[in-house]
Amino acid sequence: MCPISLSGLAKRTVVIRLFLIAILIAIPIAEVAVFLLVGSIIGALPTIALIILTAVLGATLLKRQGLSAIARLKADMDQNKVPAGAIGQAVTVAIAGILLLTPGFITDTVGLLLFVPAVRSSIWRQVSGAVKMERGKAPQRSTGAPRQRTHARTIDLDQGDYRPKGGDDDSPWSGPSSGPGR
Repeated sequence: MCPISLSGLAKRTVVIRLFLIAILIAIPIAEVAVFLLVGSIIGALPTIALIILTAVLGATLLKRQGLSAIARLKADMDQNKVPAGAIGQAVTVAIAGILLLTPGFITDTVGLLLFVPAVRSSIWRQVSGAVKMERGKAPQRSTGAPRQRTHARTIDLDQGDYRPKGGDDDSPWSGPSSGPGR
């Protein structure tokens, strides 16, 4: 039997997949354990109320800070800046909101920490070295004029350029015309 040899990228991909699988198994188990612990201390109904409260708090914070992150992103783009920092902030806010909306005390704690601007900035400084943002050509804003089609096989017809031939009574398009100019 021939041993399997993986390249560096393939090894990293395998490690990342195994890490994600481990996280997806470990987090729910840990959340259930914390639910049981908190429930045994404060009771079942207060535990459920606390989970609902954090979800509402998460939705409120996500709306407020999400709109702020979008405004920063738009401001950077309007100034023709590469909005790397604003994108990082917006992604972090979105992850924080998802974590707060997910039931569980561990995910809520991490989500609340991600809403703290100093924590987000610290994480972005750590991650930004690994992320490469390049400036590309931005799409042109519409001037209201029709776009020129460059596809050689496209035929652009106006309303009066086409008149159907009669005779095909089985066609769904045959029958009285209700369009303008006919």
